[in-house]
Amino acid sequence: MTSAATNAIPLVLASGSPRRKTLLEAAGLPFEIVESGIDEILREGESAIDFAMRMAAEKALNVSARRPAALVLAADTIVECDGRILGKPVDPAEARAMLQTLSGNTHTVVTAFAIASARKISESHSAITRVTFRRLSSDEIAEYVASGAPLDKAGAYGIQDAGAGFIAHVEGSRDNVMGLPVREVLAALRRHGLTTPSSDWP
Repeated sequence: MTSAATNAIPLVLASGSPRRKTLLEAAGLPFEIVESGIDEILREGESAIDFAMRMAAEKALNVSARRPAALVLAADTIVECDGRILGKPVDPAEARAMLQTLSGNTHTVVTAFAIASARKISESHSAITRVTFRRLSSDEIAEYVASGAPLDKAGAYGIQDAGAGFIAHVEGSRDNVMGLPVREVLAALRRHGLTTPSSDWP
């Protein structure tokens, strides 16, 4: 939690993601973390954007039911490559397969966020970033997977850790790839009465 700003309306982040926590702290917002515990299950025929939007809304509503007086922010990040949706790998073998799919390819990172209050969704949006990986060697993939870093990340990599070295080009927000499109989130929170840093951030 950070104390760089104060607000009459409490802000709750409905996520246990350390990346989202870091991004909100860097933006100077005071907030509390309450995890939703929602299972992230893709429905048949669901697109990456629809999946991310639904998950963000379900997480926000789940936590808003417990904290109706707060402004609840939830988000969900999905990676899509060659028509395949890549969530968080369940084990090292799946992480390895995901990284092999991303190697030498351009993929799309979708992060959706939802804001809820009084048990209702008041606003939701999605942001898209296109990321191109250079060609990865099997040794690079094996070393990264062995570090354990991919296992809690959509698409099995993090732009904020050693996975950044796999990236040849980013088109769009890097914060979005980390799990939260901060500029868009801050603008939305202002519309709901929160005092946030300058619109020029970052």
